[in-house]
Amino acid sequence: MPSDPTKPLLRLNPENSRPRPIGIPRYVPPPDAFSQDRQRRAIGPKFDRLRRVLERANPLEMRADATALAPERLLVFEVRGTVSDFANAIQRVPGLELVDEEELIAEEGDKDPVAYLLMPDLEALRQLESLWSRWLRGALILGETPWRNVFQLLRDLRPWGPQDRVQPLDAAELATEIEGEPDDYLLRLEIELIYRASADKGAIAEDEVRRFVARCDGRMVSRARIDDIAYHAVLADLPVWAVRQIVERGIEGLAGLEPVMHIRPQSVATGIELADPEDFAIAAGQSAALGRPILALLDGVPVAAHPVLANHIDLDDPFALEPDALVANRVHGTAMASLIVHGDRNRSEAPLPRRIHVVPVMGNGDRFPPDRLVVDIIYLALQRMREGDAPTAPDVLIINLSLGNWRRPFHGQLSAWARLLDRLSYHFGCLFLVSAGNNDTPFAVPTFATGAQLEAADPRERSAAMISALGALVGERRLFAPAETVNGVTVGACNEDAILPAARVGAGLHVDPFPDLRIANPSSNLGPGFASSVKPDILMPGSREHVHVVRTHDHVDVRPSRPSRVAGLKVAAPPAAGDENRLGYTSGTSAATALAARTCHRIHDSLEAVYGDQFTGLSHHQRAVLLKALLIHPAHWHEDSASVLRSVLGPADGRQHVRQKDNIRRFLGYGWVDPDDAVACAEDRATFWATGMLASNQITTLNVPVPQCMSGQARLHSLSATVAWFTPVSPGRKRYRTCRLKIIEPLGLGDLAVASHGNQPDTNQTNRGTVFTRSWRGDQAPVIGPGLSIPIHIQRDPDQGGVIDERIPFGVAVTIDMPGLVGLYDEVRLRLRPAVRASTEGA
Repeated sequence: MPSDPTKPLLRLNPENSRPRPIGIPRYVPPPDAFSQDRQRRAIGPKFDRLRRVLERANPLEMRADATALAPERLLVFEVRGTVSDFANAIQRVPGLELVDEEELIAEEGDKDPVAYLLMPDLEALRQLESLWSRWLRGALILGETPWRNVFQLLRDLRPWGPQDRVQPLDAAELATEIEGEPDDYLLRLEIELIYRASADKGAIAEDEVRRFVARCDGRMVSRARIDDIAYHAVLADLPVWAVRQIVERGIEGLAGLEPVMHIRPQSVATGIELADPEDFAIAAGQSAALGRPILALLDGVPVAAHPVLANHIDLDDPFALEPDALVANRVHGTAMASLIVHGDRNRSEAPLPRRIHVVPVMGNGDRFPPDRLVVDIIYLALQRMREGDAPTAPDVLIINLSLGNWRRPFHGQLSAWARLLDRLSYHFGCLFLVSAGNNDTPFAVPTFATGAQLEAADPRERSAAMISALGALVGERRLFAPAETVNGVTVGACNEDAILPAARVGAGLHVDPFPDLRIANPSSNLGPGFASSVKPDILMPGSREHVHVVRTHDHVDVRPSRPSRVAGLKVAAPPAAGDENRLGYTSGTSAATALAARTCHRIHDSLEAVYGDQFTGLSHHQRAVLLKALLIHPAHWHEDSASVLRSVLGPADGRQHVRQKDNIRRFLGYGWVDPDDAVACAEDRATFWATGMLASNQITTLNVPVPQCMSGQARLHSLSATVAWFTPVSPGRKRYRTCRLKIIEPLGLGDLAVASHGNQPDTNQTNRGTVFTRSWRGDQAPVIGPGLSIPIHIQRDPDQGGVIDERIPFGVAVTIDMPGLVGLYDEVRLRLRPAVRASTEGA
């Protein structure tokens, strides 16, 4: 049944109780080992060089640097197999620490997995040398045998150096940038320094970089130091000949400079396209007074006076980007503001009842300011909104970032931008909605030799061929920074829009790749995220994206098509030729993220209308994590989509269901979200919510009432639960994500006749981020007595990498449904006291 705004979400009160025992992770055997003779020849000579490196450093100074790991005391282990195999061996060796050991999960197929081992001082290296020598002689004693597994898995061992400061993708991008340019041409670079807790030591390190840049006849452009995320970086121009040294990763160039952590090309903003502009008639009528903003849009400069946006935007321009942004070029900010305020205008939804706070972080042409570090811009924007004597938007708790750096695809290492969002989420109690990013480059579809074959194919065959083609390219379609954020919600683009099927006749030669599936668009970037967490978190409508053939040889190459009136979302467009009343069509993950932010706002509006001060009196943190839980909670894998993904991507062996789910979640995340289901309940569906605080190793229980009207009904029904939180983060420490919550398998599932099902991420996968969600279902008749409740236990596991003194705010959503059973909602609502007041404004 469709969601009904007169049936609001129902509130439950959590009850704290004792913690439960924590399970022990299972042992994973290592891969085949190298021979001892090979290791003696290949690894043995490395120890002399490592000793010389550490002898040059001051161990007392290094031990005093308590805030971040200093790379000069890092050993880089290039390992055989996967990093997780190596980590498994390391974890059984007392006293040895891997950097971010929880997150050492290399992508399947990674040919060069790397782990970083922290060596506190020269004495630690001597001990490691001694163990190495005894292993070669076969003389390891009792308690030292785990080292055998460590040494057997090494491909190489070396100190941190130039090849770690310049990643292969960055080197390739820089090489492309300087190709054909004269040696004295200046190229702008982002240079991240090793963070020093001491500001004086940080200044000394920055001065060394400044002197190097000056010697190269380059120039410093900007700098930023953000202690909250252990970030210190400069923006600098270097001549081509010096950039060539960086590309070659020579020790004599900037990549050999000890204060440098990373060198990257300057960030470039992801963009959108706007197509098929059209005029529209301005509706008559007077706008009601709008409330103060709870949602902020950090984006390009919008056309704030556009007829559909006037009076809906609270614009603040602290970086003075508006004056230089040509009105005709204000595409991105205008489109995102339109989607947040009004949704897809093909759906004719009511506008939000509050203004939205807009801070431009992109200037003319929707580009990042060339003379600023984007991390610094975002940080200053949030500080201005929420801190100081006169914060500009103190009520904001939802922040839309339909942005990304297309030069920074995620390959295991968190970007500074993602670290910033994680820190600000926890510090301010705000929920970031971040776009996964789009990749519209052509790709091969080997199944079809011609475009005619592609177009004429059976829909199932065409979908399978497209999934197979995209599955072969997952390594090239990674999330764009900062979409790997741990605390934020990452949004992918689902092939959904509100255009009627009859209107799609105009698609012409463009082909619908997934005509019968609800799945991520071909251009939508794929997961997973940091520590192999589920990313994107959700899919929201991003238009029913088509593809068109760009090349034919022994097979066709296709490219995702531009948005249009037959496949797109209708939004406000900048004026042209004096015509200000213009709309156009857009698509992609930016648009999907804006719709996700709008959905969060609608959830907030609904809860405020029904619960009043009981809801608005909650802290920013509690409301933000509750919105996060309620947004992700209705996400689910479309049955047919999951089935096709499973059959095409495999593995075929059903016993490898975890790997099957890995492949599915890359495309679907937790699944597609129907915005209306996130906002309200229905006759046959009841969703409950709760929020609270949990101390370390504490448990809380929600007693969920089960309606007796379900008893004896042999039809499909389900129970699902989602908990969301913000974790404190520790940049530069062994464990980045310090806090983890989870849902304990409930008792009483037998009475409800439900069990866990296969069309959802595995528990190990859902346990790697800051959302834990599970679903149980069945089609046998449950046996439900009067007053039956199902206890849902939320547990906070022991903190990782150090005890967190604060109690952690969390939000929970729980749903019971039996499609077609009228009266389910009303029965459970009557069991809750005090009863909520019904509202016709909940959606």
